[in-house]
Amino acid sequence: MPDRFAQTADKMAARQDERAEQLAAAVRAFVFPRGDERALDVGTGAGALALALAPLVREVVGVDRVPELLERARERAAGLDNVTFVESDATALPFADFSFDLVGTLRTLHHVARPELVVAEMARVARPGGTLLVVDQIAPVDPLAALVVDRFERARDPGHTRLLPDIDLRQLFEANGLVLVRDRHEVERRPLDAYLDLAGCGGDDRERALSLAPEGRDDYTAMLGWYLLRR
Repeated sequence: MPDRFAQTADKMAARQDERAEQLAAAVRAFVFPRGDERALDVGTGAGALALALAPLVREVVGVDRVPELLERARERAAGLDNVTFVESDATALPFADFSFDLVGTLRTLHHVARPELVVAEMARVARPGGTLLVVDQIAPVDPLAALVVDRFERARDPGHTRLLPDIDLRQLFEANGLVLVRDRHEVERRPLDAYLDLAGCGGDDRERALSLAPEGRDDYTAMLGWYLLRR
């Protein structure tokens, strides 16, 4: 089966372009980079976080396993001499220990079967005293509500695995010796049709996803968690 991210690369890149300024401002205000960091964007996709970081740091490397998304990322980074992209699995990064001052991942963990491996790899390649940024949709506290959301998300996108609740993320961070510096949660209201389009969800799959939507067929509410950590 073709990779969903390869099939929807253009839509994802277009959505990224629409939100680029907003993301750049949010990253700047939350991370406060010094300006001299070597940064890594894990699961970069079309380069959203890498491009948001590029004006704020010395160097950025973005990694992703989908060549079609990396192609879009390179197109968007044209003219920037401090950004490079590498094809790689987030659970086995091709970098030595302590290679980066700043390591981030944006909306990636819920697409990975074993997110604990991604967090462990991010911690491994971050230098002692370095900074990690994790941004991802989080599960509702109520386990039954979380099941409903995950059922809908998998119907929308078979590449979805499971949303982690806030407490599970905090335990992953603690298990890897990461210290929470600050965090925030934000609510995202997503028009449902556009959200399904973004995943290339059509035909019978679309009808099934609509039937499972937690709030009906018009809108969908997601909770996004931002975590800044110190290694």
